[in-house]
Amino acid sequence: MGWFSSDSRGEAIRAGTAIPTRSERQVCWAARDNYFACLDAHKIDDPLKDPATTDKKLCKAESTQLDQDCAKEWVKYFKQWRVADLQKRRRLDELRRQGAQEMTVTSTFAPEGGVAEKGKGKDDIQGLLEKRQR
Repeated sequence: MGWFSSDSRGEAIRAGTAIPTRSERQVCWAARDNYFACLDAHKIDDPLKDPATTDKKLCKAESTQLDQDCAKEWVKYFKQWRVADLQKRRRLDELRRQGAQEMTVTSTFAPEGGVAEKGKGKDDIQGLLEKRQR
Protein backbone atom coordinates (compact mmCIF):
# COMPACT_ATOMS: atom_id res chain seq x y z
CA MET A 1 0.00 0.00 0.00
CA GLY A 2 2.54 2.57 1.10
CA TRP A 3 0.11 5.44 1.44
CA PHE A 4 2.66 7.92 2.73
CA SER A 5 5.92 6.09 2.36
CA SER A 6 8.52 8.82 1.98
CA ASP A 7 6.89 12.25 2.23
CA SER A 8 7.17 14.59 5.18
CA ARG A 9 3.51 14.07 6.14
CA GLY A 10 4.14 10.34 6.45
CA GLU A 11 7.13 10.97 8.67
CA ALA A 12 5.04 13.31 10.84
CA ILE A 13 2.29 10.71 11.18
CA ARG A 14 4.74 7.93 12.04
CA ALA A 15 6.37 10.21 14.62
CA GLY A 16 2.99 11.15 16.11
CA THR A 17 3.23 14.86 15.35
CA ALA A 18 0.41 14.82 12.76
CA ILE A 19 -3.07 13.37 13.01
CA PRO A 20 -3.90 10.88 10.24
CA THR A 21 -6.94 11.52 8.08
CA ARG A 22 -9.76 9.00 7.77
CA SER A 23 -8.29 7.51 4.59
CA GLU A 24 -4.83 7.32 6.17
CA ARG A 25 -6.30 5.51 9.18
CA GLN A 26 -8.05 3.04 6.86
CA VAL A 27 -4.74 2.31 5.13
CA CYS A 28 -3.13 1.73 8.54
CA TRP A 29 -5.94 -0.60 9.65
CA ALA A 30 -5.65 -2.59 6.41
CA ALA A 31 -1.90 -2.98 7.03
CA ARG A 32 -2.65 -4.08 10.60
CA ASP A 33 -5.19 -6.66 9.44
CA ASN A 34 -2.76 -8.00 6.81
CA TYR A 35 -0.02 -8.20 9.45
CA PHE A 36 -2.29 -10.01 11.92
CA ALA A 37 -3.34 -12.47 9.19
CA CYS A 38 0.33 -13.29 8.58
CA LEU A 39 0.94 -13.77 12.31
CA ASP A 40 -2.09 -16.07 12.47
CA ALA A 41 -0.84 -18.08 9.49
CA HIS A 42 2.49 -18.63 11.24
CA LYS A 43 0.86 -19.19 14.66
CA ILE A 44 2.66 -16.24 16.24
CA ASP A 45 0.73 -14.98 19.26
CA ASP A 46 3.09 -12.39 20.68
CA PRO A 47 5.13 -10.51 18.08
CA LEU A 48 6.84 -8.52 20.84
CA LYS A 49 8.33 -11.58 22.55
CA ASP A 50 11.14 -12.17 20.08
CA PRO A 51 10.59 -9.98 17.00
CA ALA A 52 13.95 -10.86 15.44
CA THR A 53 12.98 -14.49 14.97
CA THR A 54 9.20 -14.21 14.70
CA ASP A 55 7.38 -11.40 12.92
CA LYS A 56 10.44 -9.64 11.46
CA LYS A 57 11.55 -12.90 9.87
CA LEU A 58 8.34 -14.71 8.94
CA CYS A 59 6.16 -11.65 8.28
CA LYS A 60 8.83 -9.20 7.24
CA ALA A 61 6.90 -7.59 4.36
CA GLU A 62 3.74 -7.19 6.42
CA SER A 63 5.65 -5.82 9.41
CA THR A 64 7.48 -3.32 7.20
CA GLN A 65 4.18 -2.22 5.67
CA LEU A 66 2.63 -1.78 9.11
CA ASP A 67 5.59 0.32 10.25
CA GLN A 68 5.34 2.38 7.06
CA ASP A 69 1.57 2.97 7.12
CA CYS A 70 0.95 3.58 10.83
CA ALA A 71 2.15 5.82 13.62
CA LYS A 72 4.89 4.26 15.73
CA GLU A 73 2.74 4.31 18.89
CA TRP A 74 -0.17 2.72 17.01
CA VAL A 75 2.06 -0.18 15.92
CA LYS A 76 3.11 -0.75 19.52
CA TYR A 77 -0.52 -0.55 20.69
CA PHE A 78 -1.74 -2.98 17.99
CA LYS A 79 0.86 -5.55 18.98
CA GLN A 80 0.05 -5.25 22.69
CA TRP A 81 -3.69 -5.32 21.99
CA ARG A 82 -3.30 -8.52 19.97
CA VAL A 83 -1.68 -10.32 22.90
CA ALA A 84 -4.32 -9.11 25.37
CA ASP A 85 -7.18 -9.98 23.00
CA LEU A 86 -5.87 -13.50 22.39
CA GLN A 87 -5.47 -14.05 26.15
CA LYS A 88 -9.00 -12.81 26.77
CA ARG A 89 -10.48 -15.05 24.07
CA ARG A 90 -8.62 -18.10 25.35
CA ARG A 91 -9.76 -17.43 28.91
CA LEU A 92 -13.38 -17.09 27.79
CA ASP A 93 -13.14 -20.32 25.80
CA GLU A 94 -11.68 -22.06 28.87
CA LEU A 95 -14.48 -20.77 31.07
CA ARG A 96 -17.09 -21.96 28.55
CA ARG A 97 -15.52 -25.42 28.51
CA GLN A 98 -15.73 -25.47 32.31
CA GLY A 99 -19.45 -24.73 32.10
CA ALA A 100 -19.46 -21.10 33.17
CA GLN A 101 -22.67 -19.27 32.37
CA GLU A 102 -22.44 -16.08 30.34
CA MET A 103 -24.11 -12.93 31.57
CA THR A 104 -25.20 -9.99 29.51
CA VAL A 105 -24.32 -6.79 31.31
CA THR A 106 -25.42 -3.39 30.14
CA SER A 107 -25.20 -0.03 31.78
CA THR A 108 -26.98 3.15 30.86
CA PHE A 109 -26.79 6.57 32.35
CA ALA A 110 -29.51 8.15 30.23
CA PRO A 111 -33.21 7.37 30.01
CA GLU A 112 -34.39 5.03 27.28
CA GLY A 113 -34.03 6.89 23.99
CA GLY A 114 -31.29 9.21 25.23
CA VAL A 115 -31.13 12.34 27.32
CA ALA A 116 -33.29 14.40 24.96
CA GLU A 117 -36.19 11.95 25.01
CA LYS A 118 -39.49 13.81 25.33
CA GLY A 119 -40.42 14.38 28.97
CA LYS A 120 -37.05 13.35 30.34
CA GLY A 121 -33.60 14.79 30.63
CA LYS A 122 -33.18 18.37 29.40
CA ASP A 123 -36.85 18.90 28.51
CA ASP A 124 -37.87 17.92 32.03
CA ILE A 125 -35.32 20.27 33.61
CA GLN A 126 -36.34 23.10 31.30
CA GLY A 127 -39.95 22.63 32.33
CA LEU A 128 -39.03 22.86 36.01
CA LEU A 129 -37.08 26.07 35.41
CA GLU A 130 -40.01 27.63 33.56
CA LYS A 131 -42.38 26.75 36.38
CA ARG A 132 -40.09 28.41 38.93
CA GLN A 133 -39.90 31.60 36.91
CA ARG A 134 -43.71 32.01 36.83
